[in-house]
Amino acid sequence: MEITSSGIDAQGKILPEYTIDGDGCNPPLTFSQVPTSAASLALILDDPDAPNGTFTHWVLFDMSPATLQILENALPMTGKVGTNSGGDADYYPPAPPSGTHRYIFTLFALDSLLDLPAGASKQDVLAAMQGHVLDQAELIGTYTRA
Repeated sequence: MEITSSGIDAQGKILPEYTIDGDGCNPPLTFSQVPTSAASLALILDDPDAPNGTFTHWVLFDMSPATLQILENALPMTGKVGTNSGGDADYYPPAPPSGTHRYIFTLFALDSLLDLPAGASKQDVLAAMQGHVLDQAELIGTYTRA
């Protein structure tokens, strides 16, 4: 399975328009080689370099396994949005307070839908995924504020 984005340059840097310093919208993402046995997809975007521990920027789950992309500044056609570390069910743009931070997009192929409501926390999504992950892929982008 693979996840790619035109919103991350060849050096692995997230383009400024997808951060707090730009429009703050989600970058476009493309998914490929999803297992044919998958029943759903989930996506989690984390910043493990945040000063107070990992900050979760985006949680998506129950996306159709036929989802091949998420467009810029858009939600997928199917699925639910979970709650980020800022307390909102939305994309929270990269905004590192200092230095360079890594932003890890992790895509999960699951053998079932998750029995969770929209707005579920990352912890609830991860707990519900236990024993249901068929495959996963990561895409890492970095960002440094000027």
